[in-house]
Amino acid sequence: MKKKSTALAPVEPRDPAPLREEPAQSTEKKMSIYDYEQKYVKRQNARGAKLFIGGAAAVIGVFLFVLLALLALRVYDINMYAGFAMMAVCLVIYILVFIVPLIKILRTGYFVTNVNAFTARKAQRHNKKMRHSIADKMIDFSARVDGAGWYDSQLVGQLAIAMKTGDEAGVKKNLTELYKGSVKKSAKSLIFKSSMKSAAYSALSQTATIDAALIVVVNMQLIKDLVFLYGFRPSDAKLAKIFVQVIANSLVAYGLGNVNIGGSVVRTMGEAVRGIPILGSAIAAIIDSSVQGLVSGALTAVIGYQTIRYLNREYHLQDILDGIPLDDTEVEIEEACAEIESELKKKKKRPMAEAG
Repeated sequence: MKKKSTALAPVEPRDPAPLREEPAQSTEKKMSIYDYEQKYVKRQNARGAKLFIGGAAAVIGVFLFVLLALLALRVYDINMYAGFAMMAVCLVIYILVFIVPLIKILRTGYFVTNVNAFTARKAQRHNKKMRHSIADKMIDFSARVDGAGWYDSQLVGQLAIAMKTGDEAGVKKNLTELYKGSVKKSAKSLIFKSSMKSAAYSALSQTATIDAALIVVVNMQLIKDLVFLYGFRPSDAKLAKIFVQVIANSLVAYGLGNVNIGGSVVRTMGEAVRGIPILGSAIAAIIDSSVQGLVSGALTAVIGYQTIRYLNREYHLQDILDGIPLDDTEVEIEEACAEIESELKKKKKRPMAEAG
């Protein structure tokens, strides 16, 4: 009997320790919809955000239209017939580089993450459909386009298997891995190429009107490409902020084109440059083009990284929202409604009893 008691004695203090640790770990990982709402949700006017997008897009469209019209008028002043031809060309350009990308961006779906306890379940259903839509697009694109290199082929294959077998956890896992790996790499490549285009065009044009128009065109194309790459667009509020940044970028480019940056720098270079006027003007032109090109490229990079930051954040938020159990929340809401209804019935009975 003594041997049995001594064998059991050391086991007793070991059992309570893991039992005390497990609840602490599980409670830390759990998040209710109320916690999510308090931490991540901001009050927004959905209709106002849509109007804001429309207003920002209209401003970009009008600004680009005016810039293209100014270019056509310049040609018209030189030759009437060439001016008419230039107007027709500008109209086609306007449709291809602004209207078409804008429609493609706005038609792409987005994740709903700004929710409360009453709208969370609907958002979860919507976000699940969005994930499936994104997965289908990636699978279809990888199958149709050879050598694009946008998506990791192995992960896309696993994603296709998860979709066929209805493995929702597998779909989420592979999408997350794609966004962390090949999609992120491809996005950076797109941003770099667009920034280099913007810089090169600005350095060559040396005209305020053309610089501003090119910034709008390249920025809108970059946003469209990033949205296509990720398979979804930022929410209305975030997309409106991106469009405002496009307007700001084009105005900065227009302002830079009207400033003789090189001339002001050359004036500080002293007697050596003053004594060689041809060299001085050449240096001024080089400085003008390099500075304007650098600024235009940087502005385009800002647009690109702002876009992917919003996309990554909203994908992360929908992932958190999807992991929040809502059954208890619905029961709580029903109980609260029943309690309110009961209290209202009591209040109705009191005046009747007092009147009697």
